[in-house]
Amino acid sequence: MKQLFQYYLPLYASVVLLTIIPQEYLPKLDAFSYVSEHQDLLPAKEEPQPDFAIAQVSDYVNVRSLPDTEGEIVGTLKNGAIAEIQSISEDGAWLEIVSGNVTGYVKAEYFLSGEEADDLLNQSLHTYAAINADRLNVRKEASSTAQKNGYLKEGEQVLVLEDLGEWLHIRYTDTSDGYIAKEYTQLTESYLYAQTPEEAKEEQASYNTRLGRIQTAKYITPDAKITFPATTYTSNEELRKAIVENAMQYLGNKYVHGGNSLETGTDCSGFTMLLFAQYGYSISRTPAGQLENAGRSIDYSEIQPGDIICYTSNGSTCTHVALYIGDGQIIHAANKRKGVVIYNADYDTIMGIKNVID
Repeated sequence: MKQLFQYYLPLYASVVLLTIIPQEYLPKLDAFSYVSEHQDLLPAKEEPQPDFAIAQVSDYVNVRSLPDTEGEIVGTLKNGAIAEIQSISEDGAWLEIVSGNVTGYVKAEYFLSGEEADDLLNQSLHTYAAINADRLNVRKEASSTAQKNGYLKEGEQVLVLEDLGEWLHIRYTDTSDGYIAKEYTQLTESYLYAQTPEEAKEEQASYNTRLGRIQTAKYITPDAKITFPATTYTSNEELRKAIVENAMQYLGNKYVHGGNSLETGTDCSGFTMLLFAQYGYSISRTPAGQLENAGRSIDYSEIQPGDIICYTSNGSTCTHVALYIGDGQIIHAANKRKGVVIYNADYDTIMGIKNVID
């Protein structure tokens, strides 16, 4: 009897409640019930940004399979590399992290985290130059008449130490630097992440190859001319359409914080940066950098497909960016749960709009 009472009393109370509610409120209750049952249809707000740690070491720190110095080494982080913190050991001595393709444990004493890491996050961005020439000479000084110190082939990527305008000061090998002509490169920005043992070996192999080129540098021919893609666009409108159509093919792909691939995953600013890089535009790797430096600022009334919308979650800085595709919609790398999706353009607070194309 007690069980029947517990079952029927709530049901009876619900019936009585519905009989005394004015009729005009019932549609609202129906709508409320529908929304409650279909939460997945509502636009998702951005997930809270994860906590990061930044390596502070003289050379590198090991990532281990266990929170113990006896754990297997599964990767390494160089000074300035960042990692997403998954958990912290009870004694605070170890951090469980994800960085690049590496997941494991690191000694907390070698990292900055919390507000200290937040303050250094933008400073931890690195600029890389991808070579767009068949073969590009590396010189000992920033001059076309300076002594050659090796060369780079098309598609190779090097760390930029300093942008000197017409020349780039680069890291050529693990022990040497040099200068290359900026006009034959495509610049991108990225954080430094952990390397797996295989990735570290590949990097060292590249450095060793470049060391061998130093020996034959004096026989290298003059700088090769850049070869531009054959595809051309007769109008900005045609170019904008091409950028949007290109973006749409990545719909449903993964969100990866700091990722640098449209195919395997990237984040919001990486998504827009990599899209525009395919058409010869070099824009910042961060949301704040895109708001500040990408193209020119315009009003929402002027927006066109192919423009970048910058959003804010704190009211003071740009924390998210998306590509406007027309008809009041955007495509963007939303978050880890959603990946690359289409939203309404006004789903969150708009801080600015940037016209990169014209």
